[in-house]
Amino acid sequence: MDRLIPAPPRALCRVVEIPDGGAKGFPPPDRGYAGLFAVRRGAALVVYVNSCPHLGVSLEWTADRFLSADGTEIVCGTHGATFRIADGHCVAGPCQGEALTPVPFTVNDGVLLVAPEAGRYPDEGTERKPG
Repeated sequence: MDRLIPAPPRALCRVVEIPDGGAKGFPPPDRGYAGLFAVRRGAALVVYVNSCPHLGVSLEWTADRFLSADGTEIVCGTHGATFRIADGHCVAGPCQGEALTPVPFTVNDGVLLVAPEAGRYPDEGTERKPG
């Protein structure tokens, strides 16, 4: 019966809690395999699964530190791979040509919302869906 009733979206935080020009990480959901992170530039937001395409490691080198020193790129703290903020495409490093997994989101009353399964292991017998 649970599958007939859609789960409510998962609230990550209020948008104003993400520093303008900065990023913020979020833990995995229940039964999750990877956390998420959001990058904010003014009113523009992007959300990605916190997993480097090279080895699947978390990207940040310390809490909420996902960006280069000048704030223009996402950087993997393990391998130094760099990714464009706008589309998550790797432009340098061992995963060059690959991309971060984007997570669809909405903002409602200033709250950043994602699907409850974002970052979660897929249910048995179903295909894995990004984010």
